[in-house]
Amino acid sequence: MHIAILTFDGFNELDSLIALGVLNRIKRPGWRVTLAAPSATVTSMNGVTVHASSTLEAAAEAGAVLVGSGIRTREIAADPAIMGALRRLDAKRQLIGAQCSGTLLLAKLGLLGAVPACTDLTTKPWVQEAGVEVLNQPFFAKGNVATAGGCLSAPYLAAWLIARSEGIEAAKSALHYVAPVGEKEDYVARALRNIAPYLPSVPAATADAA
Repeated sequence: MHIAILTFDGFNELDSLIALGVLNRIKRPGWRVTLAAPSATVTSMNGVTVHASSTLEAAAEAGAVLVGSGIRTREIAADPAIMGALRRLDAKRQLIGAQCSGTLLLAKLGLLGAVPACTDLTTKPWVQEAGVEVLNQPFFAKGNVATAGGCLSAPYLAAWLIARSEGIEAAKSALHYVAPVGEKEDYVARALRNIAPYLPSVPAATADAA
């Protein structure tokens, strides 16, 4: 499966690159994680320039899409060329997740509808202005769409996507690998308490059993 992480100029490194690292813990044929951007290179909010490994057009055909945040998201939401390319995203055939100001793009694209969402505190009023209820929690999902709030919620989005695609054990393994030494079991358990209620066939007790 191709997973595209939408990454724009001014992007937050913690969103795009942590998700990239966690998702790449899955090692199987056909599993491919890319940074999808509107140009060949994009520069982060802290001056780090990265090369895109796929395009927005390719993201529209990916099996899953994550939308990272950044300091220029409101400009991106007002860019007709970028938004036009993103209007091909479809939650009926794709898993779609967004973090922090990426949630604003999902709201502008109509992908949230009446579903509440998570975002960061800075973006919260903009998402509310777009007509979406903002929750005071790190993660929420309904159907094929998930949102997360706060830079360090990136592993939650990545784990949700892995669990939906490869199963809960694969998500646990990926989280366990990146968790701090000495805190691994607690970290995985906390993450699962946040995402397990939104996984289709995972009983609520799963988080407690992690």
